Order: sequence, then structure tokens, then C-alpha cells
Amino acid sequence: MKKILIVEDEVLIAQSLRKLLEKRGHKVQTTESGHEAIGLIAQGDFDRIVCDLMLQDISGFDVLEESRRHFRPEEMGQKFIIMTAYNSPQVLEKAREYNCEILNKPFENLQQAMSKIEGEG
Repeated sequence: MKKILIVEDEVLIAQSLRKLLEKRGHKVQTTESGHEAIGLIAQGDFDRIVCDLMLQDISGFDVLEESRRHFRPEEMGQKFIIMTAYNSPQVLEKAREYNCEILNKPFENLQQAMSKIEGEG
């Protein structure tokens, strides 16, 4: 069982991911707010953090930047997945700076997306 934080402002996506991951035995917490996510990350001990790039209050990269205070670079790559529909070369390059994987929305293969979130694929 992993403790997973989902930072996603599209409620249907957040709820769907939560239900799927909980059915797979994980403890899942969700938030729509990047600012709230920063606080949760500082307080919690999450195994994986799935963060949407385009949030209502701040960007997912802002969340990653603040999280650098709590994690070493290699931990960032192990914990964080950036979820986005905008996979431009600039976004991919920025993700590499944080050692993070990208999970493209919409998911082409739900099983592969779940495996990536769980850290198994």
C-alpha cells in the first residue's frame, strides 16, 4: 500500500483516480489547490505525488519548486509525476529539470497510467 497525493483541479479526474487507486489498495488524498498541496507535502510522507500542471491557483511547477525544500533531486523523480494535456517540448524540458515523469491526459492506456502512478511502470 502506498500513500498517494493527487493534485488535480478537475474534480472528475481526481475522484476517478482516487477510486481506482483505493481499489488497488492505496491510501489516497486529493486536493484541487496547489497551495494546499504544498502544505500537505510539507506535513505528509507521500510515496507518490501526482500533480496536474495547470491548476487554478498556481502551476504544478510551482508546487514542484516549493517541494525541492523537502526532497533531494533523486527523491523528486521518485515521488512526483506531472500530469498534463500540454506536452510541449518546453514542458518536457522543464519536467526533466525536476527529474519527473510526465503522464499525458487524456490517458491512452489506463492500466499503464495506473502502473506509472504506482511506480511500477
